[in-house]
Amino acid sequence: MSQAEQKKFDLLITGVGGQGAILASDIIGKAAVTAGLSIRAAETHGMAQRGGSVVNHIRIGQAYGSMIPKKGADIMLALEPMEAVRYLDFLKDGGVIIVNTQPVVPVTVASGQAKYPEVSDILDALSEKYIVKAFNADELAFEAGSRLAMNVVMVGAVSGYLPIPKETLLESIKALVPQKTIEVNLRAFEAGRQKVEES
Repeated sequence: MSQAEQKKFDLLITGVGGQGAILASDIIGKAAVTAGLSIRAAETHGMAQRGGSVVNHIRIGQAYGSMIPKKGADIMLALEPMEAVRYLDFLKDGGVIIVNTQPVVPVTVASGQAKYPEVSDILDALSEKYIVKAFNADELAFEAGSRLAMNVVMVGAVSGYLPIPKETLLESIKALVPQKTIEVNLRAFEAGRQKVEES
């Protein structure tokens, strides 16, 4: 498939340090390469190891630059509700946001210096301009066998939108997650995929 025939697809993955945003983007990136798609990726993170913001740009079939321009992303995969709000200006109007509704409460909120908005208010605001698919990915991961698989639940949730075959994504998961967690992660992927297909 030539560069010109390839569908361009821009995906922004946002989350908080420790949620596994980088592994999620590695799974998609590896699968895209295996599928023969050209891919450019960039990650920017603040104090990721301390629960700071993490953003990964994944550009499939894009010849220019690894950073998605403002209003350029087709889809945002938000592992945390406030992170969806924080990076909204990267999403094109009418774009899709797949959001995990489980908040990660920052230190400023835990210590009483700030207040975390109601998740329902966040979702209402997002729904005004975007297509929103929202569910608690932490719970689905727990049901699949481990809360740590939340990021793979989210990969499953976005999988139906990606120009990458499902089987290729599953192979990528098997290659990148620890051997003993493969079954849990495959269940997590299916749970996320099903959730979005149903909604």
